[in-house]
Amino acid sequence: MSDNQQFQKFTSDPAVMQMIAKAKEKNIPTVWNRYEQMLPQCGFGETGLCCRHCLQGPCRINPFEEGAKTGICGATADVMVARGLDRAIAAGTAAHSGHAKHLAHTLLKMTQGKARDYKITDPVKLKKVAARMNIAVDDRKDNEIARDVALAALADFHEKETPVMWAASVVTPGRVKVLSGLGIVPKGIDHEISEIMHRTLYGVDADPVNLLLGGLRCSVADLAGCYMGTDLADILFGTPTPQVTCANLGTLKSGSVNVALHGHNPVLSEVIVQVAEAMQDEAIQAGADGINVVGICCTGNELMERHGIPSCTHSVSQEMALLTGAIDVMIVDYQCIMPSVASVAECMGTKVITTMDICKITGATHIEVKDETAAENAKQALTHAISSFKARKNRKTDIPEIKNTVVAGFSTESIVAALSKLNDKDPLAPLVDNIKSGNIKGLCLFAGCNNVKISQDINYTTMTAKLLKENVLVVATGCGAGSLMRHDFMDPSKTEELCGKGLFTVLNAIGEANGLGGPLPPVLHLGSCVDNSRAIEIAVALANYLGVDTDKLPVVASAPEPTSEKAISIGTYAVSAGLPTHVGVMLPITGGPLVTRILTQDVKELTGGYFIVEPDPNKAADVLLQALDERRAGLGLE
Repeated sequence: MSDNQQFQKFTSDPAVMQMIAKAKEKNIPTVWNRYEQMLPQCGFGETGLCCRHCLQGPCRINPFEEGAKTGICGATADVMVARGLDRAIAAGTAAHSGHAKHLAHTLLKMTQGKARDYKITDPVKLKKVAARMNIAVDDRKDNEIARDVALAALADFHEKETPVMWAASVVTPGRVKVLSGLGIVPKGIDHEISEIMHRTLYGVDADPVNLLLGGLRCSVADLAGCYMGTDLADILFGTPTPQVTCANLGTLKSGSVNVALHGHNPVLSEVIVQVAEAMQDEAIQAGADGINVVGICCTGNELMERHGIPSCTHSVSQEMALLTGAIDVMIVDYQCIMPSVASVAECMGTKVITTMDICKITGATHIEVKDETAAENAKQALTHAISSFKARKNRKTDIPEIKNTVVAGFSTESIVAALSKLNDKDPLAPLVDNIKSGNIKGLCLFAGCNNVKISQDINYTTMTAKLLKENVLVVATGCGAGSLMRHDFMDPSKTEELCGKGLFTVLNAIGEANGLGGPLPPVLHLGSCVDNSRAIEIAVALANYLGVDTDKLPVVASAPEPTSEKAISIGTYAVSAGLPTHVGVMLPITGGPLVTRILTQDVKELTGGYFIVEPDPNKAADVLLQALDERRAGLGLE
């Protein structure tokens, strides 16, 4: 058996396969080695039937054999799994909203003259957001409007008598009514996270139905955090427009100072990019061709959608970038950064630099990047990169010659602008008309991560290939977008080959109308994980246009390879928004039969959305196609 055949159980990306082979040769442990050492994994944990919420435990319930059927306190299996799910939703919400809060503080400091390395890049988006928040914009300076937007954002975190504005103002009026009727409109983002931690404490909420309603409410707070993160990033750094760029490990350059930016928040990466441009001459003086910035995970998506900066790799394969030997420094902020990157970097003679006070890693160098001194701090980090290149420049590198063409950066605004070339007075009409005619069966959002339990990317590519042939318009975010871009699903030259006839006709017409001389790419890149808000914005726009709520639309969501608790909170807010939502990894709820039934069946009667748990990607695609057909039939579309 060849190495490639052997490594196909780990990944379907040939560039990653090359680096796994190198790791094996050099005896450097990777995420796949650690996973195999962990097998067999705990069945109690996989089904959600272990509890560590008090010091009398841990408790576990075996659903298949004789023995205890409750925890020591009397908590049933359904209570256990509901509490565990709620805490995962709260963790995901805390991550996305922490990202948004960081941006809000940066925007506020900018208006106060305390964060001089930042500015308002998109005043049009600023006024659009302000108007949605009922903030006056006429005859006011941008700085004044931005201050009020930042204060409104920060006000959404604490409990107040009015609903969270970034939740209540971004969905349809009908959805507000549904959520209000269920009591799941959040009162404050931080309040909902805190309440979940309280209600899942020993001796508090022991009603699985009530627990799940609390989880749904927290998930709507997560939607608010994501939407806020998108809005504020667009205001500060610009609303994305289509960018022609590339992805995969072949984006690294042996002769350049390679700086990998990894994490999620553009507050760090944007200033690094600015300072890197100013330091190109220093890199050249050190013997380099220049500074080559690449992205990993959602930082890569943020940089790609605004600047066309290449994405190097994603999620489960982040160690592979270091194994090339070409990374001179990996600069990280927070979220999805495996601690192992520090030890792999040490093995490869390079370093990881952490930059945030909530995310330090043993073995990494820490350089705090503060809003007030961001450019100065960025220069310190990049100086390390240049020094690292000097030590590395005569060493052999192993950069796979694999690079994929990508067109990225499809914000809602850029999609509407592209559609306006077909109908400037009614831009949504071409999209709606093609949905009605069947040229577009419906829309599918792919979101989430890679998961080491699944051969990397295979669920994404299998499902997407099937959906495209059935004329489903596919949009993608996060490391899901990363998976698809590394397999040519965002390359316009592949559109005719990958898409059904109806979908190709639509994508080609839009591309031609916009002067591209050909079609849009098969899959539209919406951005990072917080940018799942853009998918919600598109769905809400379609629903309002058709005069229905989002639970009636032929729109579905899928996280085929989820890992992070953020994927759980995103999936739950998709269900709260009324979308059939697929997950390709078994959620830790299957030990609770009532909870499983509610989330996969009964919740449909409440929100219109529901979870589909299906590990087989071909079967999952079929179930999503069936869901789209049901939605089309409900709208009277054949």
